[in-house]
Amino acid sequence: MTFELILPLMSEIRIAVIAYSGHRDEEIPRTIFLHEKKIEVLEILKMWTEEGVKNRRRKRLFKVKGSDGFIYTIHYDEKFMEWFCKVDFPQP
Repeated sequence: MTFELILPLMSEIRIAVIAYSGHRDEEIPRTIFLHEKKIEVLEILKMWTEEGVKNRRRKRLFKVKGSDGFIYTIHYDEKFMEWFCKVDFPQP
């Protein structure tokens, strides 16, 4: 009998974020911490909001350029009050 490991093509991991402290603390991310690595946000490339149809869960999403040269898609989940980063897994 053989088993095959199937990984999702995209997953979300919890991250820490230092954000601009305006009237909403999580409004604009300035620094993200990914796997204990500090990455400064150099530029916000895109911002948008999504809301789940069934569960009405709101997420504020940001596509950002990091100081390491990579582009990240991060979001703040309003229900859980936590930040997440989408991680793309390479195709085998």
